[in-house]
Amino acid sequence: MRLATGGLIDRARPVRFTFDGRSYEGVEGDTLASALLANDVHLVGRSFKYHRPRGILTAGSEEPNALVTIGSGARRDPNTRATVQEIYDGLRAESQNRWPSLRFDLQGINDLAAPFLGAGFYYKTFMWPRRAWDRLYEPVIRSAAGLGALSGEADPDRNEKAFAFCDLLVIGAGPAGLMAALVAGRAGADVILVDEDLRMGGRLLAEREDVGGQAGHDWVDAVLAELAALDNVRLMPRTTVTGAYDGGTYGALERVGHHRPRHPHLPRDCFWRLTARRVVLAAGALERPVAFRNNDRPGIMLAGAVRAYLNRWGVSPGRAVTVFGNNDDAYRTARDLVAAGVHVAGLVDSRHDGPREDGFPVHRGAMVCDAAGRHRLEAITIRSVRGEERLASDCLAVTGGWNPTLHLSCHLGGRPDWREDIHAFVPSPGAVPGLRAAGACNGAMTTAACLAEGRDAAVAMLGDLGLTAPDIPLPGASDRYRAPDPLWAVPGKGRAWLDFQNDVTVKDVEQAAAENFRSVEHMKRYTTQGMATDQGKSSNVAALAVLAGATGQTIPQAGTTTYRPPFVPVPIAAMGAGGAGRGFAPERFTTSHQASVDRGAPMIEAGLWYRPGYFPGPGETSWRQSCDREVRMVRKAVGICDVSTLGKIDIQGPDAAALLDFVYTGRFSTLRAGRVRYGLMLREDGHVMDDGTTARLGDTHYLMTTTTAAAGQVMRHLDFVTQCLRPDWQVRIASVTEQWAQFAIAGPKARDLLDALLDTRLDPDDWPFMACGPVAVMGVAARLFRISFSGEEGYEIAVPARYGDSLYRQLLARAGALGGGPYGMEALNVLRIEKGFITHAEIDGRVTAFDLGMQDMVSEAKDCIGKTMSERPGLSGPDRAQLVGLVAVGSVKQMTAGAYLFAEGAAPVREHAEGHVTSACFSPTLERTLALGFLRDGRARHGERIRMVDHLRGLETLCEVTGPAFFDPEGGRMRG
Repeated sequence: MRLATGGLIDRARPVRFTFDGRSYEGVEGDTLASALLANDVHLVGRSFKYHRPRGILTAGSEEPNALVTIGSGARRDPNTRATVQEIYDGLRAESQNRWPSLRFDLQGINDLAAPFLGAGFYYKTFMWPRRAWDRLYEPVIRSAAGLGALSGEADPDRNEKAFAFCDLLVIGAGPAGLMAALVAGRAGADVILVDEDLRMGGRLLAEREDVGGQAGHDWVDAVLAELAALDNVRLMPRTTVTGAYDGGTYGALERVGHHRPRHPHLPRDCFWRLTARRVVLAAGALERPVAFRNNDRPGIMLAGAVRAYLNRWGVSPGRAVTVFGNNDDAYRTARDLVAAGVHVAGLVDSRHDGPREDGFPVHRGAMVCDAAGRHRLEAITIRSVRGEERLASDCLAVTGGWNPTLHLSCHLGGRPDWREDIHAFVPSPGAVPGLRAAGACNGAMTTAACLAEGRDAAVAMLGDLGLTAPDIPLPGASDRYRAPDPLWAVPGKGRAWLDFQNDVTVKDVEQAAAENFRSVEHMKRYTTQGMATDQGKSSNVAALAVLAGATGQTIPQAGTTTYRPPFVPVPIAAMGAGGAGRGFAPERFTTSHQASVDRGAPMIEAGLWYRPGYFPGPGETSWRQSCDREVRMVRKAVGICDVSTLGKIDIQGPDAAALLDFVYTGRFSTLRAGRVRYGLMLREDGHVMDDGTTARLGDTHYLMTTTTAAAGQVMRHLDFVTQCLRPDWQVRIASVTEQWAQFAIAGPKARDLLDALLDTRLDPDDWPFMACGPVAVMGVAARLFRISFSGEEGYEIAVPARYGDSLYRQLLARAGALGGGPYGMEALNVLRIEKGFITHAEIDGRVTAFDLGMQDMVSEAKDCIGKTMSERPGLSGPDRAQLVGLVAVGSVKQMTAGAYLFAEGAAPVREHAEGHVTSACFSPTLERTLALGFLRDGRARHGERIRMVDHLRGLETLCEVTGPAFFDPEGGRMRG
């Protein structure tokens, strides 16, 4: 069925492949679908429910029928659309959802039982007897469900994830997308042009149409050559944008290794996170079929797909082709067939006033009402005022009009608008911030209109970006268009198919309405319309029209279902690239990770981050020796610790101060620029969520620091506040934890180290305790914070993450010259316990500000989240367990976190428990064992003796209750 000439393929490069074990030959540039059609193979699959024979319907990713399994063994790749799978030497494809063979499928008996398996039959059938569900119904349903199957073995292939940022993202490389990318590229914008096809050009590759005085595909090649030569433009073919998300972020799936034999070093897929300041959606439109009796026969295809196989791949889908439609595209298809030398058996136009043609028979005011042939179309039945007549045909090209590909514009909850002039939905302006639709996906149905909308969209977006658009004249192109007469389904007996993959018929939708499932969402779930892997791309609008007719509504009144990502199926392995083996649990590494490993530090997982536990020194054989040395080093000289893992949230806007006052217990609007303040954050139930510091970097610019453990929780909390509680506030938040590498410099010699490192020396008067500001390190802009988590004079210096490794090594070298060095998590924990500083060991979700002794930090002059609930009876008072310090005073000096506290003479049972230990350590500074814990009425019991009992370890220690600050309680050392 390959034509002697024509097509955008390389006929000189044959390609061998197999389908269901039989060998075939295609050519370079073929998809599996075009190669099968070239070999006169039309039967490619079976439907999900009734196992009816199905053939190729479309030429793109919207294909509902031609789903195949690629490869074998552990590399089985099921449910691959033959219309997007490129062929290569050795490609092995198999049909699926059939047994024992595609041509003879025993489960085809379901089709004979169709009268008993209508819409919703499972809701009515599998309810009794109740015991049969677990033993019979569910096992049978599960065994019959699904299409293709995975191997069940571990996937040996590798996948990747990648990130990209741009000024303008153009989605779709048809005439509108190419024009938008050309205008923006010449303007100097950073442009990413994405298209799901292996070759960019959209419908211009499938049509016999001139653009700018040359063939459409030649104009495409010229534009692509110019774009490829621009350094500011990235072309991404074989890449489908799958979803639109908040903040101008879009998910995209790139098919990297699907078009060639497997290679051990080549990823299978790459999942992109694209972040764009502005977006032009130029995704084109999807042709819709017309429902009539037996319209699912193999050989019945969309007219646009017939033209694509004819003009792009040089393949005739049939020897005697009939065309049926309600619009002028039917005539375009017939003309292209005749020009290629293919016999056109007839054109059936549902309109009475279609164009006059002499090259083929035209049946005006007629409709196709039936199709004959099981494994391949053999004939069609035409109904007109003259009655019914049968016409021999092995291919039927059907067109019911076009639906704009608007899915991405609805992914943030927007609903499309109905346009009566084209009888289709179009994107609602502003549904996705920063996105503008152009071309066919915006309802522009001529090439000239697409080019104009693409240029205008780019000009508008460039204006938003502050760039000047060049004056680019539009190339000449066709502007002829006549809206289709609405035709969704041909009346008559028998089953007329809407959703080809899930076997949903016109009768099913009408039955749903009759049983009062009149809401479009209810109809969808009752019939499974649009719930298959193609998401009803070719059937949803027709189903809405049928539902509207059955319920006495208009189509826009019936409404649409919810469009959700992904736009096309995405392998979980691609979204979770790097998640196999050890990567199953995410691993987060600091910029100092390699330098710490080089020093022999064992790594400890902390909130998914890996941080050094301690740094073994010469002759040290235990972690305690290293930890004690590091603590003494910080107290006497200087120590370096990577604190990049602390959550960092950038907060900007006129209402930034109001937000901080609302989420913190204290007031931050009075904080001066260049200063830092400690804050406590409550949950809505009045319990402590987190503590941390916030620095004011400018009048409307703050940087919040959270604990490592609560960074995600606090970010979600702020998102909820700004989006739900106070959406009126002008404030923006962004997590910048990974953007900055931050290091603590602590100890008496901390300032000496910084003076030797920074480009300018620190003036003590300009850098009091809790100050912050910009500094420079060897010409690199940095931020410096005068804060301490060790109780010593301390600073934290932050640089962009790309400088983190270098700065860390510089800090260690200078610290070593001063008798200092790195310290890890073990020493950090000892230092903070000596000072009585809390972590999430203490704020474990059950404590209040009163329990911590921080009740005075809850401002009486303002409100904050959790304040009212924190004042409930029972959340304060002497019966509450309060934060205390504990010192071992008996013969046993060991204390352990998690142990319980009892009065000296009380039996160590649950009913007598008065508190528990949260953190414990040996203090080399004070040469004794210390602990922090919570004790009932603890602040009034300083000086008492209490018994610590650890039943798990069989340990009992006599302790003295003290205040939580053991070392330098006045804070003179850290204030300098």
